[in-house]
Amino acid sequence: MSELLAEKNKFVSPVTDVFDTPPLGSITLVQGSLSGGWKIDNGGLNTVCSDVEIFGFVKRRRAVSKRPAPRDTFLSELFPGDYVVHVDHGIARFAGLTRIDLDYGGREYMVLEYAASDKLYVPTDQADRVSRYIGPGGYAPSLSRLGTQEWNRTKQRVKEAADSLAEELLKLYSTREILSGFAFSTDTVWQQELEGSFPYLETPDQLKAVQDVKHDMETLQPMDRLVCGDVGYGKTEVAIRAAFKAVMDGMQVAVLVPTTVLAQQHLSTFNERLSAFPVNVQLLSRFRSPREQQEVLQGLANGSIDICIGTHRLIQKDVSFKNLGVVIIDEEQRFGVTHKERLKQLRQEVDVLTLSATPIPRTLHMSLIGIRDMSAMETPPQERYPIKSYVAPYNDRVVREAILRELERDGQVFYVHNRVQRIDWVARKLSDLVPEAKTGVAHGQMPEEMLESVMLDFTEGSIDILVCTTIIESGLDLPNVNTLIVDDADRMGLTQLYQLRGRVGRGTNRAYAYFFYGKGKQLTDAAQKRLRTILEASELGAGYRIAMRDLEIRGAGNLLGPEQSGHMGAVGFELYNRLLTEAISELQHGKEYKVVPEPVSTTVDLPLNAYIPEEYVADVSTRMDIYVRLAKVDSLAELDELGAELEDRFGPLPAETKELLYIIRIKLLGSYAGVQDVSKEGGQVVIRLRPGTKIDRTLIQEYYGDKLKVGTTQLRLDTRQAGKAWRNLLEDIIRRIT
Repeated sequence: MSELLAEKNKFVSPVTDVFDTPPLGSITLVQGSLSGGWKIDNGGLNTVCSDVEIFGFVKRRRAVSKRPAPRDTFLSELFPGDYVVHVDHGIARFAGLTRIDLDYGGREYMVLEYAASDKLYVPTDQADRVSRYIGPGGYAPSLSRLGTQEWNRTKQRVKEAADSLAEELLKLYSTREILSGFAFSTDTVWQQELEGSFPYLETPDQLKAVQDVKHDMETLQPMDRLVCGDVGYGKTEVAIRAAFKAVMDGMQVAVLVPTTVLAQQHLSTFNERLSAFPVNVQLLSRFRSPREQQEVLQGLANGSIDICIGTHRLIQKDVSFKNLGVVIIDEEQRFGVTHKERLKQLRQEVDVLTLSATPIPRTLHMSLIGIRDMSAMETPPQERYPIKSYVAPYNDRVVREAILRELERDGQVFYVHNRVQRIDWVARKLSDLVPEAKTGVAHGQMPEEMLESVMLDFTEGSIDILVCTTIIESGLDLPNVNTLIVDDADRMGLTQLYQLRGRVGRGTNRAYAYFFYGKGKQLTDAAQKRLRTILEASELGAGYRIAMRDLEIRGAGNLLGPEQSGHMGAVGFELYNRLLTEAISELQHGKEYKVVPEPVSTTVDLPLNAYIPEEYVADVSTRMDIYVRLAKVDSLAELDELGAELEDRFGPLPAETKELLYIIRIKLLGSYAGVQDVSKEGGQVVIRLRPGTKIDRTLIQEYYGDKLKVGTTQLRLDTRQAGKAWRNLLEDIIRRIT
């Protein structure tokens, strides 16, 4: 405000407090926070203006306390018959949970079925050793044989293949590492003003993503970052800030989007956010006439256009930039092979920022193995509700009821029918079914002017139902549209279904999504999996899970090629990924360096009833989820927090669950102290140390006396002498070793 007033020759400095009434006719700038201004007519202080009156908006709070969608939920979603991988024993079939009660205590176990009808019972506190099997699409793996060297030989063979692929990948991407790009300057005052004018409080994830992008831009190495955030989580704002930072250094920005409709919307969003600054934002798409396109091409060539938003038209040969600095790609998976080759060339020259709600398996895989940088935005906005989803055979009555319910609350409806030949017939049928509603049609083969006109009418609310193809799939932000109906949903990909669902629920109203398939139609296994996943993954922030499940259904063959896909199929995606990551880190940093070390965990086998009773948590998948989370805790504080969460969700902890938490506590302490395993043998608890663990034997022996025998590689606690306090004493001994 001070700077804006100075431009009008009124020089006013901000103050933090006002002790005296300002003189009449003066302007005072006070730093503080108000939800709105006021006016007094009886003399003295006349008018107080807040940012609402001056700029037309106020910062709205977003909650940061909401838990991000969990990533490690795949084990809890296991069904009997699903394939899993045990890191030490190989590929098995999951047969469910079972409780085994012995004389000295009871536990709950994961039952894994191997070849030759062999079974392995995995204690639930070791659930972190088991991962869901994800292989190339449609690949049914062979079960491993227990008691043989077959699994170790397979792992060794795959490790050698991963080493070979790591060399190829590093050669492929070393060009970008060596190339020197443009190092952008640190933030300007205008950059701070732009960010301050954002009408929401940023979530921590959003701030972290912005920080990551800026850091990449300020280094000489060309940026290649993937920002993976769910629909409506603020990815566009990250892009706007990156684009503005580039423009502040006199560089041009290309924003590449998959559809003309989305390009039009991005143009509005960028113009709205950047209207206070001298930034020239233009659009290059088929919505523009040939003459307008020519003017844009000239502006890009002579540097008068700062930011150009466009479809694939933007990467054609006749487009040349005077000073291109940053390319922002929205939903890269929507571009074809030839376009991606052009994008690959750009990556070697300029900074590239990719935005995606559900990154394609190839892109996700590259990010996971550390070749591309990735920022995940997982904190949902405060006002967002999960979308109620339904999967069912098509039913006219349900369609009519869903549309009327939306119209009654003055909302609008997307009706997706992805075949252009029949779309007008579907629209007429819908008009007969719901004559109360006004229906419009939109698809990519319409003339530009007609499509633009229909979209404008729908945006302004003069059309109630938009019957359309998947042209609306990416990025559209229409808060008044809160019912989605998808025809023949079984024909669409998982990512496509997820993106379509993301078009509704962007306002403060509860949204509904209906995924229909033909009456009496026999669905394929893959279609059933896709529809089941879209129904289950309805929580906020499910994009990462959707991408991982898509990887499971379709496989990662794009990146790996047929030979490597076979190797991945032999051990599953997760283990293959870890071997590949290790191979890359070894090549980058030397053999002694490992990014993902083999987990070293203490085995605890004590005569305790340690499990979660069915009467405490009845749902099997919820119990499995808790077991997985317990197995993966890596600090005592996290364990205490999880214990408090269980009490909050399910009530006071039963004795068996307290014992389970005790065992996890001993495991954690043991892993810190270099303990290999803890077990009960007769009247003694034996603590075996890992090779190389050093302890002060004399000091420990003096402290515990006859209750403890201290050897070179093990300690033996006499439970008869320790009495009922042996459990507390055991914990104390392990803490003292540490």
